Amino acid sequence: MITGFSRRTVSTACALCVAGTLALAPAAGAATHRAGEPAPPAPRAAVPQPALLYGEGTQVRPHPGAPEVPSLTALSWLVADASSGNVLAASEAHRRLAPASTLKTLFALTVLPKLAATQQHTVRYEELADVPEGSSLVGVEEGHTYSVSDLWRGVFLSSGNDAVHVLASLNGGWDATASRMQTEARSLGAFDTHVVSPDGYDTPGQVSSAFDLAVFGRAGLHNADFARYCATAQAEFPGDGWPFAIENTNRLLTGEDGVARYPGLIGIKNGYTSNAGNTLVVAAHRGGRTLVATVMNPQEGGGLAVYEEARALLDWGFAAAGQVDPVGSLDALRPAAPKPTASAAPVAAATSPPEDSGWSPAAVAGFAVLGAGAVALTLRAKGNRAERGERADRSDPA
Repeated sequence: MITGFSRRTVSTACALCVAGTLALAPAAGAATHRAGEPAPPAPRAAVPQPALLYGEGTQVRPHPGAPEVPSLTALSWLVADASSGNVLAASEAHRRLAPASTLKTLFALTVLPKLAATQQHTVRYEELADVPEGSSLVGVEEGHTYSVSDLWRGVFLSSGNDAVHVLASLNGGWDATASRMQTEARSLGAFDTHVVSPDGYDTPGQVSSAFDLAVFGRAGLHNADFARYCATAQAEFPGDGWPFAIENTNRLLTGEDGVARYPGLIGIKNGYTSNAGNTLVVAAHRGGRTLVATVMNPQEGGGLAVYEEARALLDWGFAAAGQVDPVGSLDALRPAAPKPTASAAPVAAATSPPEDSGWSPAAVAGFAVLGAGAVALTLRAKGNRAERGERADRSDPA
C-alpha cells in the first residue's frame, strides 16, 4: 500500500500529464497514417497581412461594397477601433509633425496616476514664471490654492499651459516630466514622439504623429479620471472670491462656433499652434463600438476644418464596420510584456514552450515525455519512501 500523497502532488502530476498529452497528440495522429494513402494536408498558419501604416497616401483594405474613405486635406490622419486597436484607415500615419496641445494627452497619461485628485496646492511664482508668451491659459494665479482636480480641468477644458506648469512642478519639475513622458511614450509603442515641452507648445524638435496620438488617446480612455476630464464640456474654476465658468475648447463636444456636436462623442483633446496648425484626437461611441481618430493640420477650410474632417472619419469608421480589413494595429509597436518566471507560472503553462518560440513539434513532444518521466520517477520515489515508512511503523513497538 502506497500512502503519503497530498492533493497538491496529485494535481501537479495531473497538470503535467495533461500538458504532455496535448503536446504528444499531433505526433500520435501523424503515426496513424498508412503507407500508400495520400498524406493529409499540413496545417497552415494564418499569416497576417502586412501593416500599411508606413506607406504613402491613403491606406485602406475595403471589401466589395464598402463605403468610400472620405477625402481629407489633413497632412496626417488615422481612424481605429478603440477596443481591438485595429486601424481601419490612415494616411501618413507615422509622419512626424508638431502636435500642439494634443500632446497634453501624453502629459495626462504620465502625471495623472502620480497625483491625488484631492491634493491641495498653493501656487508659487516660480511655477508660472516660464509659461510661454501667447500660451492658452485657464487663469491659475500665484498665491491661490487649487485642488489637483481643478488643475486637470484647466488642462483638459481650457488647454491651460499655466495648469500644466503647476502640475509638472508637483510631478518633479519640467525636465523630469518631459523625460517621464518620453519613457511613457516608448512603453506604449509610440516611437514617433519626441517630447521637449510637456504642454505641447511649439519647441524645436518636438514632434508626434497621428499614430502616436491615437495610441495616447486610446490609452487614456482606460483611465477613469482621464476619460471623465476629457468628456467634460463645462465646469467651474476657482477665482477671486468665487469660481468662474470654463468650457471645453473641443467644438465637437460643445457644439460651439457653428460646429455641430457629434453624437456619442467622448472627447479627447484638440490643439493649435502656428507651427502645428490645428490638431485633434477624438473618440466616439455608437452601436456598441468605440472609435478613436486623429487629424493633424488640415490644409484647407480654415480653423474649424479639423472638426469636420474628424467628423467625416468617424462617420466613415462606423459605416465601414465589418467591411474593411485592418491596415495595422495601435498595438503593433508596443514592447512585449515580460513573460512570467517558471516559479510564478501555472504548472501546465510552465511545461509548454512560449508561443512563437520556433520549437518544433518533436521538441515539444520530447519535453513532454521528459516531463511525464519526471512525474513517474517522482511518484515511484514517493511510493518507495511511503512503503519504507510503513514497514518501519510496523517494526517499531507501539
